[in-house]
Amino acid sequence: MSAGLGFWEKLIRLTTVLLGVGVVLGVLTLAAQWYWPVIRQNERMRREILRLDREIQREEELASQMTAAIRALQEDPKAVERLARERLGLARPGETVIRFEPPVTNPPVLP
Repeated sequence: MSAGLGFWEKLIRLTTVLLGVGVVLGVLTLAAQWYWPVIRQNERMRREILRLDREIQREEELASQMTAAIRALQEDPKAVERLARERLGLARPGETVIRFEPPVTNPPVLP
C-alpha cells in the first residue's frame, strides 16, 4: 500500500517543482519584458554620452588652439606680421608678392 502513495507523493513533488520553475520563469519573463525598454533607453543614453564626450573633447582642443592663436597675436609681433602677409597679401617695401592660384580641377572643354 505504501508503494502507491510513494508514486503519488513523487508525482506531487515533481508537479510542485515544475510549477515552481514555471512561476519563476514567468516572473523573470515579465520582469525582462518590463525592464527591456529601460535597458534599451540606458544603452541609447550611454551611446549619446560617449558621443557628447567626444564632441566636448574636440571643442576643448579647438578652444585651446584658438586661445593659443589669440595669445600669439597679442604677444608676438611676428605672428601679426605673418597673418597680415597671408590673409591681406601685405608686403614690406621692396618685396615682391607672388601668389599661386589653386589648380583648376575641371578645365573648360573647348569645342
